Amino acid sequence: MAASIPWGHRLAYAAPAFALAVVGIPLYVYLPKFYTDVVGADIALVGFVLLAIRLFDAVSDPVIGALSDRTTSPLGRRRPWIALGVPPLVIALYLLFSPPALSPDGALLWFGVGLFVVFLAWTAITVPYESLGAELTQDYDERTAILSLRDGALILGTILAAASPAIIQGALGLGDGPDAERAKFRAVALSYAPLVVLACLACVWLVKERHGHRSSTALPSLRTLGARLKNRPFRILLASYTIAAIGSNLPATLIPYYVDYVIGDPNVEQYLLLYFLTGVVLLPLWVRLAKRVGKKPAWLAAAALNSLTFAGVFFLGSGDSQAYAILVIASGLGFGATLALPSAMQADVIDYEELRSGERKEGEIIGLWAVSKKLAAAFGVFLAFPILGAVGYVPNAAQPEAVVLTLKILYALVPSLFNLLGLWVAWHYPIDKAAHEKILEAVRARRAGERFADPLEAP
Repeated sequence: MAASIPWGHRLAYAAPAFALAVVGIPLYVYLPKFYTDVVGADIALVGFVLLAIRLFDAVSDPVIGALSDRTTSPLGRRRPWIALGVPPLVIALYLLFSPPALSPDGALLWFGVGLFVVFLAWTAITVPYESLGAELTQDYDERTAILSLRDGALILGTILAAASPAIIQGALGLGDGPDAERAKFRAVALSYAPLVVLACLACVWLVKERHGHRSSTALPSLRTLGARLKNRPFRILLASYTIAAIGSNLPATLIPYYVDYVIGDPNVEQYLLLYFLTGVVLLPLWVRLAKRVGKKPAWLAAAALNSLTFAGVFFLGSGDSQAYAILVIASGLGFGATLALPSAMQADVIDYEELRSGERKEGEIIGLWAVSKKLAAAFGVFLAFPILGAVGYVPNAAQPEAVVLTLKILYALVPSLFNLLGLWVAWHYPIDKAAHEKILEAVRARRAGERFADPLEAP
């Protein structure tokens, strides 16, 4: 089937994902350690702050998604939100990455307020942005290609975000120590601000929204958002992805601590680059496999490969950097698929929601999806940081054996367990290509006022 979305528009749609990756790796991986070890915030309280902000996101994400469903403007439903969210995001990012000299309490407050504004602005951009992608096409395989291009751009942006601190440190001739760390993170923020602005404006200008979608004009409520959870495929997909995301976010948060205090190598960037490069290089092959065997089987295979290989890092210790690099590459083989394929499956679920309700609910569903991702990330931090503090973690020092063992358990074993549990839940997901075609036929019948049957319900 010929692609209906021109390549120029596909690239313009993918561009913000590349730029917004700065909100991923630096915030989840680098910034907590920067604030605990350089700025002076208490490690346990950092975990509580992250959880509190994520709990607020549990309200803001679905509300912004629902409001974008109901927005009417010359730019459409989604693009006004993207345009208006950019200025507060780049300003808050710069301030968060450039804290002044502060007391421990002041550092915690600066971290909390800055992160709150960043995530609120980020939500205002990303939830409508992802909703826009879900409605660009209803073709089962084309949407996999488009959303994989977006998530591939996200991985490439993450690679740049992972490497940028080391690149900037070398380019500016910065040494070690707190002052060098502060200068490095300030330069990261300054370099990313124009990229975020240009990428988001390109998307707003070039990507045209589809018109004619039906959505309620009533204000969102807990009842309307709760109604989305009656969508069985969405409920299964959301539950499995959330459980697996808890597993994947723990290593993302703890990798600087694991690499430094377990492996004995302070250069975390090289391992992140190996992981993400492997994921993005293999992503086109997973897209082809998904077209051949279906999205769910390809996703399950990728997730199982990640989990089973990553568990091996539990058995490593000081000096095992080469073995760790091999396991990082092995676990990265399926990374791109675990990111992109659930996004494409999510878009199929939205089509089924239209069959159920008669309205397009991209914003509400993706808002709830965003909540699950953020709460999963916050839960990992909330779980890990207080535990590390309780077993005797000391910043910038040799760690006692209890801390090393705890790091290995939290970094390797707990994530693998959560990932395998998520796989078991995902096994029950019911939409394949044949079922999706029947869903679209039923949607067309419903739009025309004809009789229709739900293909996922037993006759």
